[in-house]
Amino acid sequence: MQTLKELRHQLHKYPELSGNEKNTSIRVLQYVKQFDPDEIIEGIAGNGLAVVFKSKNEGPCILIRCDLDAIPVQETSDKHYSSVNPGISHTCGHDGHIVIAIGLCKELSANKIKNGSVIIVFQPSEENGIGAKAFLEDPKFKSFKPDYAFALHNMPGFPMHSIVIPKKNFSASVESLAIKLEGKECHASEPEKGINPSLAIAEITQELDLMNNLDQEKEDFNLITPVCIKMGQVAYGVSAGSAELHYTLRAWNDKTLDSIKANLLKHIEDISSKHNLSFNCECFDYFPATRTNDQARFIIAESAKAVNLEIIDKDLPFRFGEDFGWFSKKIPSCMFALGSGMDSPALHHSDYDFRDELIDTGVNIYSSIIKSILA
Repeated sequence: MQTLKELRHQLHKYPELSGNEKNTSIRVLQYVKQFDPDEIIEGIAGNGLAVVFKSKNEGPCILIRCDLDAIPVQETSDKHYSSVNPGISHTCGHDGHIVIAIGLCKELSANKIKNGSVIIVFQPSEENGIGAKAFLEDPKFKSFKPDYAFALHNMPGFPMHSIVIPKKNFSASVESLAIKLEGKECHASEPEKGINPSLAIAEITQELDLMNNLDQEKEDFNLITPVCIKMGQVAYGVSAGSAELHYTLRAWNDKTLDSIKANLLKHIEDISSKHNLSFNCECFDYFPATRTNDQARFIIAESAKAVNLEIIDKDLPFRFGEDFGWFSKKIPSCMFALGSGMDSPALHHSDYDFRDELIDTGVNIYSSIIKSILA
């Protein structure tokens, strides 16, 4: 049998993007079968799995979630298990999350729970914000009624093995925005005979930047980040007639996010009209804020103490999106971060790699959480 470390290296070597985690799911399934869970449900929300451990006695139902997908980043590491799939890598550390969840399955097989039940969720499509919602809505999963839901994310910039628990939400509300502007192409020597979107682009980028409220202490904090701008083509005899602007929108809550969208759409409409352009806006890849349930948070803190792990209380949420927010809308939940070192590359950087030393720590904190609830 492969060790958990060897399994992580295999998962790291063969990463798969959101919605395409078929082989990852097969590897997980083959590995967890040896632990004789009471039930395995396959094909949830596509490539998802639910591995269930039950006792003979009634009690709370606990959900533990990990994510299966990799990201579209070309890995630059020269490790022997570096990604062999061009442009795809586990540089967000989900390979580590998977192996921690499998290690927990091993622990639950060796030390049977005496009350209640535990559902280990292997969720697809976290990175695009689709997987958690689809998982919760899948008829195969709807019969489960968890009392608590927990998840972790490895986190550079915090001491190794520390447990980082935000006091409020774990993460922000995030959504992507695509703006398309349509004017009229013409010969570059006669720009007055066309409608070039360049001045509109300049105004839109300035207006959206002015909408930022970067004071993270404020409830109405928001961040509008330009990620890509395209105009026309590299054809020097043609004055451009179309453009695209792509942004991510972030706020601490959905109310602020909705307000931002309404305001920026009004700005875009006014600017497009001023420059005789037609426009289209599309919002997608929505991640709701990951809420923190006070009781669930208390359970994590007490469980970390029980296994002698450092606890770091974080005053503010993380600014990234996390689709565990869908679980937190339905179930009393708490997500926490597992510190992966002060000297680690950042998440999504081309040389990031989950640290194998964290596997046992992740299994231990989850085991402690389960014991504290089901004791």
